Amino acid sequence: MKVTKAVFPVAGMGTRFLPATKASPKEMMPVVDKPLIQYAVEEAAIAGVRDMVFITGRNKRAIEDHFDKAYEMEAELAAKNKLALLEIVRNTVPRGVNCIFIRQNEALGLGHAVLCARPVVGAQPFAVLLADDLMDTDTGVPPVLEQMTRIFALKQASMLAVQDVPRADTRSYGIVGTETDSKLVAGDTSLEEVTHMVEKPTPEDAPSTLAVVGRYILTPGVFDFLSTLNPGAGAEIQLTDGISRLLQVEPVLAYRFAGRRYDCGSKIGYLQATVELGLKHAETGEQFAAYLARR
Repeated sequence: MKVTKAVFPVAGMGTRFLPATKASPKEMMPVVDKPLIQYAVEEAAIAGVRDMVFITGRNKRAIEDHFDKAYEMEAELAAKNKLALLEIVRNTVPRGVNCIFIRQNEALGLGHAVLCARPVVGAQPFAVLLADDLMDTDTGVPPVLEQMTRIFALKQASMLAVQDVPRADTRSYGIVGTETDSKLVAGDTSLEEVTHMVEKPTPEDAPSTLAVVGRYILTPGVFDFLSTLNPGAGAEIQLTDGISRLLQVEPVLAYRFAGRRYDCGSKIGYLQATVELGLKHAETGEQFAAYLARR
């Protein structure tokens, strides 16, 4: 099975960035010259995803508009012979990609948002990308989701992107317990098999410091468990709880990805991403580096 569908839960309120997110979705906050959600969509497209399923909420219309065709803007750019800008606008949606929008009417948590995609995903494996987590890789290294889809093609098992975090920070993440000696992961130091998961445990209760971050590949069996869950931590339907049940009946892998994650749901992570991607940007990098050197 191949991963050709991806779910983008974008219904959150973005309270950590108020007042900037009072009227504008946090996923539309730009890093250099692209909004966060576009980085995630481009990553998914490179990995072979063709159906992008956005789980939206109120005040998220800007996301739909961003991935819609802008007839008036395109006509004006064409008339003024601004062809480079015209190409940028036309390529906002990668070629061959379908954008599907589903409204999450109630803020019932990440697990519920993923469950909203079931009518579109059906009985196929799918990816989940959290736009807050901007993933960056070095030149020549595949984007994180492509790394994961390549492994999925071989293992055919659900997979979670993970990274070590300070033990004091475990209360902010889903934390996994793992084993490294199962046949499914033997000989691959980047993979571990998940034995159990805990949502936002206290440091003393955390089974490890291995945190799940914003990239997942899941088999459709997770929908059955999400549909029967009672609200968990934060009075929400937690994706972590659904995956915890899934791993009781089929393997789930933890993948230590190659690359760097910027937590753009936090102010410091967003600023870090802006600096680092600004330095790598073809148009701004040289001048920006010179500016920083003078500081």
